[in-house]
Amino acid sequence: MRPFAQEFHFARTLGLEMVERGDGRCEMAIDIERERHFNPQGVAHGGVAYSLADSAMGGALTTLIADDEWCATLEIKFNYHARVVEGRLTCKTEVLHRGKRVANIDARLYQHDRLVGSANGNFAIFPAPKAE
Repeated sequence: MRPFAQEFHFARTLGLEMVERGDGRCEMAIDIERERHFNPQGVAHGGVAYSLADSAMGGALTTLIADDEWCATLEIKFNYHARVVEGRLTCKTEVLHRGKRVANIDARLYQHDRLVGSANGNFAIFPAPKAE
């Protein structure tokens, strides 16, 4: 299995943490902080949960593609079930189907043992660009 992107600056900026990944699955988490992640309504901005899911979905798929392949998000349907507050937000993902050029991935987000969001997405699989 290829390592998850070492230079994933966006994930580091948000505070995303790799918990576990392998065999088409990935778990990532983030510690939601009021000063860093909240919107003006006093809850975590929806983009934080979406970014966690998108990143974990990519993490799951990269366990199933070759070293000379890349993946990219084509589309994600995200459902917000409950507000996200301060504390640990965890996302568990699983590749449901991996075709030759498209994979379908499922995600579930939990906070304080409660399902707060779910997502399903399609990701493109393509040859990595040649280094120049």
